[in-house]
Amino acid sequence: MTDIPSTQYAVQFTGVDEIEINKAKEVPEIGPTQMLLKVEACGICFSDTKLLHAFDSHPRKSEIVAGLSPEALETLPGYRPGSQPTVPGHEPVARIIKVGEDVTHFKVGDRVLVQADWKHLPTAKSNAAFGYNVEGALQEYVAVDERCVVSPDGEEFLIHVAEEPTAAAIGLIEPWATVEGAYAWHERRQLKAGGRMLVVADAEASSIEELARAATPAEVTILGASAEDLGLAALDCTVREISDLSQVGEQHFDDVIYFGHDAERLGEISALASARSIVAVVLGGARIDRPVHIDVGRIHYDFVRYCGTTGSDPADAYSWIPETGEIRDGDALAIIGAAGPMGLMHTMRAIVLDRSDIRIDATDLSDERLAHLEEVVTPAAVEHSVPMRYINTANEELEPGYDYVVCMVPVPALVAQAVDLAGEDSIVNAFAGIPAGKTAEIDMQGVIERRIFMIGTSGSDVSDMRTVVKKIEDGDYDTTISLDAITGMAGFKDAITSVIDRTSGGKIMVFPQLHDLPLIRLADLEEQLPEVARHLNGGLWNAEAEKALLQSATTGRA
Repeated sequence: MTDIPSTQYAVQFTGVDEIEINKAKEVPEIGPTQMLLKVEACGICFSDTKLLHAFDSHPRKSEIVAGLSPEALETLPGYRPGSQPTVPGHEPVARIIKVGEDVTHFKVGDRVLVQADWKHLPTAKSNAAFGYNVEGALQEYVAVDERCVVSPDGEEFLIHVAEEPTAAAIGLIEPWATVEGAYAWHERRQLKAGGRMLVVADAEASSIEELARAATPAEVTILGASAEDLGLAALDCTVREISDLSQVGEQHFDDVIYFGHDAERLGEISALASARSIVAVVLGGARIDRPVHIDVGRIHYDFVRYCGTTGSDPADAYSWIPETGEIRDGDALAIIGAAGPMGLMHTMRAIVLDRSDIRIDATDLSDERLAHLEEVVTPAAVEHSVPMRYINTANEELEPGYDYVVCMVPVPALVAQAVDLAGEDSIVNAFAGIPAGKTAEIDMQGVIERRIFMIGTSGSDVSDMRTVVKKIEDGDYDTTISLDAITGMAGFKDAITSVIDRTSGGKIMVFPQLHDLPLIRLADLEEQLPEVARHLNGGLWNAEAEKALLQSATTGRA
């Protein structure tokens, strides 16, 4: 069995914007249902910076409220809810080196990737997550409990991976999986069966019987109309008619249908939408005369969706919701912020998707970053016959009319700009993680007239990660094209500062076993670690470079 030390190096978030590099953190003992993993590498994610800034107010840092008993929670290794210091890091690859006697799904020697989002263990506003309220992988050794990484229905959140890919390639699967998930999410295209619906009629209301018969809600709250007006009288649902929105109280709704065109009113009722809800606007020939304040953060984190019709039939509003947010044949794409770490992933995914007749305009505000993007993705773009333009939008404005706009920059005004750039029957993918509560002035009239579907997703699931693993195995792409820098523990603070300041040209991979390695960009390896740099292939990371890095560490040169 591998010799296991009693202490280790670890990154700890100890409070809001407080980081400690703990050089003597205890290596945990494991119980019967637990495993000890030795971390090979772990990526730094922009989400780590959100945890750092929010700390105990982050929804994934709160206590687990279901799925495990309080007694079981007390036995979880690394369970650190609330104000307790935690270890971040949810993009790792690791080796299982010790297992408890009751572990059945995994064994010593397994090389695994962690899916960090444990939805079967809810918190008050989110769910448990590896690297948040349960300690993550920015440490040399991390313990996990099989009850956390195997759901009650048998879904595994530790994914077995092959020996051949580099640690960096595997560690980068999680962010690539979030990109995959942004296009794979299946959209609801009708009322939520058994859900709660709110209907507000500031104008003449038409029947919603067709919609309600296809998927009957359990409860309908109505303001400004009657059940008879809406064709609900004969349906098996509870109907409540109110005279003022204040009577709604704290209730939120799975579907909100608004007959009217008042911008202020639309903003008001949109706030009553629950997570994974649909807000449908029925204009009845009228026009919304000014932009609407929309919480664009909720599009991303709460999966709130908007649709509408210029006519009078609410069913028409739902009819143009796409099945998924996938790129389509013939799409003209604009990727705003394409030269950042995640933007590069979106760009490469679009290129290798092999959709016919697509073209991509990749934008950024830095010529240097755009040049790096062009260098990395051009070979794939040529191979797949995808026309590319690289545009510094500080110097050149984009022209409206795109079929697909991806917003990679977490600035609400840029989501509004993305809507303005979108043409008919288009998709706006608000991928950037704008916090819920942040609003933008959205041209909702344009959204409805041009049938612009605004989507946003947060995180990934196991199927997304398996998709990326298969793409790596099939040779569709190498995730390490997005790797910009490497570091050990000594360079972590510089690394996360680079992520916060958006000065990194790509992803940063941490090798926790390398205590003294500073932050080094791959572009600077020749100067700082020439014995590693000589193995790069066209400046890109590979197995030989990683082997040389780890060997240099054992000989004291890293």
